[in-house]
Amino acid sequence: MNSKPYASLTPDAVLDALESIGLRGDGRMLALNSYENRVYQVSLEDDTDRTEGASPSVVVAKFYRPNRWSDAQILEDHAFSLELSGREIPVVAPLEIKGATLHGFADSRFAVFPRRGGRSPELEDERVVEWIGRFLGRIHALGATRPFKLRPALNINTFGTEPRDWLLASGMVPENLREVWLSTIDLALQTARNSFERTSGVRSIRLHGDCHASNILWTEGGNNASGGPHFVDLDDARMGPAVQDLWMLLAGDRPTATKQLSALLEGYRQFHSFNEEELGLIEALRTLRLVNYCAWLARRWADPAFPAAFPWFGTQRYWQDRILELREQTSTMDEPPLSV
Repeated sequence: MNSKPYASLTPDAVLDALESIGLRGDGRMLALNSYENRVYQVSLEDDTDRTEGASPSVVVAKFYRPNRWSDAQILEDHAFSLELSGREIPVVAPLEIKGATLHGFADSRFAVFPRRGGRSPELEDERVVEWIGRFLGRIHALGATRPFKLRPALNINTFGTEPRDWLLASGMVPENLREVWLSTIDLALQTARNSFERTSGVRSIRLHGDCHASNILWTEGGNNASGGPHFVDLDDARMGPAVQDLWMLLAGDRPTATKQLSALLEGYRQFHSFNEEELGLIEALRTLRLVNYCAWLARRWADPAFPAAFPWFGTQRYWQDRILELREQTSTMDEPPLSV
């Protein structure tokens, strides 16, 4: 795999890629916060070739990391986004330009999105949380109608066993911590597996997959189509339990998280049923995310953007903290789940 996948993606290359599909940049460009892909906000010339009835003066161009997704998997993500947007659910979907949403230029694949402004939602406000819940209920109601055919599922193997095995084979875990790290992660994954086995009746549906506060843009404007939450970045869309798109919006101590969960489900259930058995998966899903995130950093370490952004990764202290974190998670998974 190319260790510097974006080495050729210069500002000129970004502008040339956009011009190849009829969008002429005026030279103003801003790199947005993204590590997995490269994402740019680009201002367009006033006379640029507009498309499909849309007339953006500023667009967001996402250049996909090579070898992560196949074209067909990216197009499945795009189709889900467009399906949601077509139901007036505020998901920022790719623009269709020249009959396509996925484009190629030189050795890059990219998509173009309308720019959406906004700020992070105030999750301390129950009204805001309930509003988000209503749209998540609508997303899941549509997501449950049929499965992804090509995109992966979130489960013990994909987010736990496989990342653990990769880390073990990579040699990145320090030798003096290797044995204790392995025994700790194995116990954590077995405890997570037990949680999944206790909730064997839970079904998998199409999910946003990475629904944390940074992937929701909040705009003002009252309780109508122009204001409220806008969901962005379905790059991690996959099959999984519905609660995966809920638990990352919960924060604080148990009473606070319980209050947020109640507000979230109050809105959610207006549009889609929720199986409360899934609440028993929250800490197991958190554990899997911690394991997968560690492997994600390790797999991307040769990309120069990662050592610059995560200088603490891979140190002795880092692995000691991960061992402690997994031990705490193992204990938490044995506690009674949140309830509403």
